[in-house]
Amino acid sequence: MADAPLWRARARDSQLTGIVVLISGRGSNMRSLVEHQLPVRAVLSNRADAAGLAFARDRGIPAVALDHRDFASRESFDQALAELIDRYHPEAVILAGFMRILSVGLVRRYEGRLLNIHPSLLPAFPGLDTHARALQAGVKIHGATVHYVTPELDAGPIILQAAVPVRPDDTEASLAARVLAGEHRIFPLAVQWLLDGRLSISEGVVRVAGDPPQWMFNAS
Repeated sequence: MADAPLWRARARDSQLTGIVVLISGRGSNMRSLVEHQLPVRAVLSNRADAAGLAFARDRGIPAVALDHRDFASRESFDQALAELIDRYHPEAVILAGFMRILSVGLVRRYEGRLLNIHPSLLPAFPGLDTHARALQAGVKIHGATVHYVTPELDAGPIILQAAVPVRPDDTEASLAARVLAGEHRIFPLAVQWLLDGRLSISEGVVRVAGDPPQWMFNAS
């Protein structure tokens, strides 16, 4: 049997529309989604001081902070977060620098329509401090990965990656800047593929209708 597009294979609720984006800080990847005219219906953060909230509000996008410190457990916060997300009836939930590990219940609630971007070429360097770890390991290619979110941290099926060369004189800051430029190019594309129903998964591997190429960036 041919692989069914992961999103179109689900019974679609006629109320579902656009995406909800979760951030914890400046929200540069959220900004890239907005600037690429993705249908961002709301921006949510676990931090009231997240700079990305102001960007969203300035563009008329609902922007709400829900402080995780006000909740007794991860599960209680995630339940409140899910209730907030569902007010906007999103087709997909996008993690754009959301610095929280999600509970299994929240991941399962949005399974198949929950995406994250991670600043490394997964499965290399999951978790934090990716650029420092890449430099310490002496890798010659580094980059970013858009992937489905699963209960295991940074281990969901990979949708799209951007690779950048590691230069002999790179610092964490210079390497991070080039990787971020790649993130801003691949994240909107991967989200659009999801909304267009172009993604399917076969034996844990994501297939994209039309078989577009992966990208190598030689950003200066």
